[in-house]
Amino acid sequence: MIHEALHRPVPVELSDDPRITRRVKRLAAVSAVALGLVWLLASTTLETPVAIDGLLLLGWLLMPTVLLASLRDRRLRYGLVLPSALVSLALLAVVAGWSPGGAAGLGWLLILLGVLLGGWMGLWFWFRALPVPAALDAPDAPGRWALIAVHVALIVIGLGLAASALLGG
Repeated sequence: MIHEALHRPVPVELSDDPRITRRVKRLAAVSAVALGLVWLLASTTLETPVAIDGLLLLGWLLMPTVLLASLRDRRLRYGLVLPSALVSLALLAVVAGWSPGGAAGLGWLLILLGVLLGGWMGLWFWFRALPVPAALDAPDAPGRWALIAVHVALIVIGLGLAASALLGG
């Protein structure tokens, strides 16, 4: 693993710690639902090119697949960068070029911000792209849960607002 090659301690997030195993299973389930809803909303309410729909679809399929596969080989967690990048790029394109405006447009922006926050937290906490302060080092640290709550809230509120397009709003 990269951390071992760099002679740095392997973060608990890249280990077989039972807390992380539970979290990976939960993330697989949540990402399957949330990214599926993102793809469904985009494909039914936006007039985006097929490539954007394809990126969202591929990200939706890959995220839970890589998470579940990483339960057998934790090195595969580095592969989470791919579905995260696919979804992030597609959402950036949606917000930049195909946002419907109004409440639905705000929803797509919130979804993008929530996904970007989740990706940033993964790079920071799981892959240690930057040093993690001691107060945030433990997977169950209150500060981490606060960041996770913001990440989830942005996406859930964003999905609700983006879905307002289904009602003509």
